[in-house]
Order: sequence, then C-alpha cells, then structure tokens
Amino acid sequence: MKVSNYRPPLEKVVEDFLPRINHLASKYAYLGYPVLSKEDLVSAGIIGLIEAYKRFDPSKKVNFRTYAEYRIKGAILDEIRKVDIIPRSVRDKISELEQKIRELHLRLGRMPEEEEVAEALGMTLEEYHKFLESIKGVSFVDIETLKQKMPDLEEEDIFEFLPGVHSQDDPFEKYQLREIQEKLEKALELLTEKERLVLALYYYEDLSMKEIAKVLGYTEGRISQIHNQAIMKLRTIINR
Repeated sequence: MKVSNYRPPLEKVVEDFLPRINHLASKYAYLGYPVLSKEDLVSAGIIGLIEAYKRFDPSKKVNFRTYAEYRIKGAILDEIRKVDIIPRSVRDKISELEQKIRELHLRLGRMPEEEEVAEALGMTLEEYHKFLESIKGVSFVDIETLKQKMPDLEEEDIFEFLPGVHSQDDPFEKYQLREIQEKLEKALELLTEKERLVLALYYYEDLSMKEIAKVLGYTEGRISQIHNQAIMKLRTIINR
C-alpha cells in the first residue's frame, strides 16, 4: 500500500487534529488531576503534533495520522509523568500491591478477588477501593519499560509497533518482544470479564472513564478502580 508523502501546512494540520487532541486531553485529564488541567494537556498534545510534523519520515511506511497520534498521546503522557503525580509513599504501596497480587496468584492458581487482595494488604474493601483510586498515574507498559527490556530499541523505531505499519517483518519478532506479547495475552485471560471489558472500552474503543461509567451503569470512580486493579494484575505478569 502506497503511503502519500504530501503533508498540508502546519496550521491546517493543527486545526485538523485539534478535536482529537481535545479528546485525548479529556481522556487522560484524570491522571494529572489536580496538578494539571485539561488545557495543560492540550498544549502538550499540540507540541507533540508539531514534533511529529517535523520528524515524520514517510520512508518508515506508516501514515502520518498514525504517527502523529502516537506522538500526541506520548507528549500528553510525558507531561503527566513530569509532574510525578504519585507520591513516594504511594509508589511503595503500589510495589506492595504488585507483590501481594503475585503471591496470591501463585498460591491460589488464579488471579485473586479484590476482597482477597484487600485482606492481604490489611485493608477493608472500602480502604482498598480508595487506594485503587489514588494510583491513577500508574501505567502498564510504556516506552521506558520497553527500552529497559530492549536496550538497543531506538525511540524512532517504536512506531513500528503501531497499527497501520505495512511491513513483511513481524515487529515483535524483529525486536524480540514476542515473550511480552504472549505474557500479555495470557495475563488478559486471567482478568475478570468486567476488567477486560473496561480495558477494551478504554484502550480499544477509546472511551473516557466517564463514558465507560455511563455505558456500564457504574460511577466514574468505580470504573477507575476496576481499571487500575486490572492494570496492576497485568503488571504482575508482564513485569516478571
């Protein structure tokens, strides 16, 4: 499939992508709240778009929109990471949570129920739910994680993993990430149906937490809890 080399003027590109940037800023605003506003994330997204416009290489055989969205989302998430939303005490608690989930998974032979995790942490279910909401900034696998696992992986090569790449090479094979892919597939099978649904709606259907809450009939806070618990379960498998 031939990829067009034509790009309209930057002003037109920004105008065209602004609705998408606004959507992504709204979607990820909860991660930076209350330190960052949606407007802060919109600004970061625009900067990411400008960088994409400057650095885009048509020879990579990926269309500009795919590459630009990757850059926009990366710039927004980088902005959130810069302010270090999660306090050290919470990071320590996240490590403890991962460890408890891992221990329970090995002992039970299945992923633990939230009541079992809460008990292992010495929390009531209500306290556990509040804790899950407090770890909004935790991520699953980002560029830095990939770089740690694959030291030779260049940032510019990462977009080879994006949808829309037309290549005869299997990128997971090329960069020896098949093990990560297989771990992820197995880990997803261990989640509850509700957790898989929330992840699918958030990451694949591109709905916001608020939109998912409306679809499933839960509060936005409860959707955040389910999402974060699912992410923590995935981390225990993928980061072994």
